[in-house]
Amino acid sequence: MKISIIIPVHNEADNIISLIDEIVTAMSEAEEYEIIYVNDGSNDSTAAVLKQAQQYYKTLRVIQHQQSCGQSTAIYTGVKAAHYPYIATLDGDGQNDPADIPRLYNVLKNQSQTINNLFMVAGWRNKRHDSAWRLFSSKVANTVRAGLLGDNTLDTGCGLKIFLKDKFLELPYFDHMHRFLPALMIRAGGRVISEPVNHRSRDHGSSKYGTLDRLWAGIIDLLGVIWLQKRGKLAMSKEIEHE
Repeated sequence: MKISIIIPVHNEADNIISLIDEIVTAMSEAEEYEIIYVNDGSNDSTAAVLKQAQQYYKTLRVIQHQQSCGQSTAIYTGVKAAHYPYIATLDGDGQNDPADIPRLYNVLKNQSQTINNLFMVAGWRNKRHDSAWRLFSSKVANTVRAGLLGDNTLDTGCGLKIFLKDKFLELPYFDHMHRFLPALMIRAGGRVISEPVNHRSRDHGSSKYGTLDRLWAGIIDLLGVIWLQKRGKLAMSKEIEHE
């Protein structure tokens, strides 16, 4: 397994060390891996904690955004800097379980032998530990999104995903694109499958995004992705060789 693990964070100082410890344990049998934290303009002690952590974790890399640019930009920054062809993304709040990474990686590798153009395995939080309101709003959003985009993905909001670096970098970049990665991968000619993953309650801090923030941004972005789907064209082509 050669994989880069990208964790975008904004004011998550209290969750950093425990999550890194879990990642290191989960990756104990990996051939090569790196942990890339993208500090998205935090104004707490996140930067100091990450700087100190680099003294103890040799696989840890830290990239600093001077100001907060949002989760999609932080992920994009991390993927561009990644050294390995396979990418895993995790939320920095500790609710995703790093122990799921090797299994999802193996699903992507093994299923690629039978599923053509498999670009991504998306985590599916089938047993979520969130408030009733958040569960309800997420279910509504997933239902509307799936109906309009036809991405056939059960849980696009799950931060745990495994995908191919080169395919990600070919996608059109825009703010909040991380919410629509399955649809964008499918638009690019790829296949996406979902796998159940563990989900935990948050031990420290609070969510950085309110329900109304996600709603209004999501409506605008959803319309944009629909436009991209309608405008996109995939040409089936091959080079003609000299006889």
